[in-house]
Amino acid sequence: MSPAASAASAAAAPAATGACGRTKSAKPVTKVTEVKLSAKVVGYGGEGDTEKLPMAVAARPDGGSWLAWLGTGGKVYLGKLGCDDKLVGTPTSFEGIDLQDVQADKTGGVLLLTRKGSCGDTPLCGGESSPCNTMHMIRFDTSGKLVWQRQVTNLSSSRTGYDDGARFIWWYQHHGRLASDGKTFAAYFGVAITVKNGSCVDIHEGDRMQVVSASGALVSGHRDAFEVGCSHAWTSRVVWDPRTSHYVTVCATDNDCRIARPNPYRTVAAGTCDGTLFGGDLVLAKSKGYWTAWSQGGKARLAHFTTGKADTSITTSASTGHPHLAAYGTGRMLLTWQSGSSIAAQVYDSGTGKATGAKFTIAAKDHDYTALKSYADGSIAYPAAGSSTSAIKIARVLPMS
Repeated sequence: MSPAASAASAAAAPAATGACGRTKSAKPVTKVTEVKLSAKVVGYGGEGDTEKLPMAVAARPDGGSWLAWLGTGGKVYLGKLGCDDKLVGTPTSFEGIDLQDVQADKTGGVLLLTRKGSCGDTPLCGGESSPCNTMHMIRFDTSGKLVWQRQVTNLSSSRTGYDDGARFIWWYQHHGRLASDGKTFAAYFGVAITVKNGSCVDIHEGDRMQVVSASGALVSGHRDAFEVGCSHAWTSRVVWDPRTSHYVTVCATDNDCRIARPNPYRTVAAGTCDGTLFGGDLVLAKSKGYWTAWSQGGKARLAHFTTGKADTSITTSASTGHPHLAAYGTGRMLLTWQSGSSIAAQVYDSGTGKATGAKFTIAAKDHDYTALKSYADGSIAYPAAGSSTSAIKIARVLPMS
């Protein structure tokens, strides 16, 4: 072979990228790996917004992952995955009755999970609202072992769920997500709100965003944190924007039935309260602002905004009530949704919002509330139900060139 031919062959060969050497291709390539678990994972159930979330994944800086799953015995398990998306070492576990999210950094990561709490004995003015649980950040090191834990609700030995001013986790909308600026961690989640009404209390629902320092202390007065943002609220989404040095949050809310930015309210996209309004995920746009995926009436939409009202709105071809969205390398984002027993996916330009390339299929089972996670090498991973309750599938979309 001539030197020129050798150079041409090298130029045409797929390029490896990142610490894991994952291969870049001209179009999306998927790889599904089944992970055998040390403890059983809860099932999907009906995938309702009040049901338990079974699993979550986080991208480590070295290209590997942390895989978290909710066990069947009141524990949340945490395992390290290598570049091949298979378990490395022995998973650890933490007390927890519901898993929310997991976030990674170079010294370990943080879990967001729910633990049992107490309602106390103050009478309700009407109805039922138990249980009264608590939300916690669990900081772990590179071995998956506990470093610190911090409650981000506000129950204590002197304040139970049915005390005036309590913020707790109940059966109603209560799930959350994590984000990090590299030094602090933010948790944004649905919360129950206790308000005194004469000799009894009423329970309302909204959302809450709290920021915790690297040492595990609540960051008092953080400019992006709030006691209550949207009400009533669901699908709490948060992202760190290094361009503006702000945590950015959006919710779905029945306050004017919209996708909104909280604290104060700013409408991103107007919807209707017909029971189908859903907020997907939130990602950074290519140059300025953000894209959020949302749906109404079983049709997925993309909305681009900076501070409030969307300046670009796109109705996609995806017929779904639960779209997922993640950054996909530089200048791209990936929209996914359930398609039968598999996941359908479409790449979009994160500047213009235009679809690029053809739709493709990922051979894994979708869950309405599980998040796609982006990796520094341009790939994306999604944790999905395995072939049994003793396994989880990691569906990876490899980087594009």
